[in-house]
Amino acid sequence: MRTPLFYLMLVVSSLVHGLTSIVVALLGVTNRRVHDWSVRGWAKWILAAAGTRVEVWGLERVPRDGPVVYASNHSSMFDIWALAAALPGSVRFVAKAELARIPFFGRAMLVQGHVAIDRFNKLRAFEAYERAAATIRSGISTIVFPEGTRSRTGELLPFKNAPFGLAIAAQVPLVPVYVHHTFEILPKGKWRIHRRPIQVRIGEPIPTGGMTLDDREALRNLARATLVDLQARVDAGPAAR
Repeated sequence: MRTPLFYLMLVVSSLVHGLTSIVVALLGVTNRRVHDWSVRGWAKWILAAAGTRVEVWGLERVPRDGPVVYASNHSSMFDIWALAAALPGSVRFVAKAELARIPFFGRAMLVQGHVAIDRFNKLRAFEAYERAAATIRSGISTIVFPEGTRSRTGELLPFKNAPFGLAIAAQVPLVPVYVHHTFEILPKGKWRIHRRPIQVRIGEPIPTGGMTLDDREALRNLARATLVDLQARVDAGPAAR
């Protein structure tokens, strides 16, 4: 029963929260807290239907004096819902353009302030990252998945440079995040869900002040090393918190 309930709630929550954002936008309401509620509520309803709880370690490390760019591993759609539900403040995602083309869902996503990236068109991708940087400068934190796609094995894939250029362009801290157990819940290409607790482990923020785009590779390598360390801490158990 858990899997049918999950998919039913996926549809219901997407309709309720997506429609709310669309109506609010049509009415000209500019208060982003409504969209914050939509994004967080959408995720929490889906997680509840799936029977998954989210544990967050290291929340005190997130800077509270301004927006940040979160860089997370990505092995399941449940990464998105866990991060949307767990991270503080206003958060949006940088997502692949294919999601923005889904009827209704794509419209709601763009209205809420998420940014769609066309990975196969460099000019459009650059323009999208410029929009994302503007979103961050307005006070909204952004979540990026540097692997570029979901891992089919649960292991970390190579990181791309572009997401780190976003943090540098916005001159905001980069916060590495490791999400654990989502691969076991719903791997890419599968449809049946398996109940697992999700653990979100937050690393120390990496300052980008004074960095230039020439520093993207160094920032990428540092972020990936941090995620590898966070993964090792998860594997080592609670004592390695």
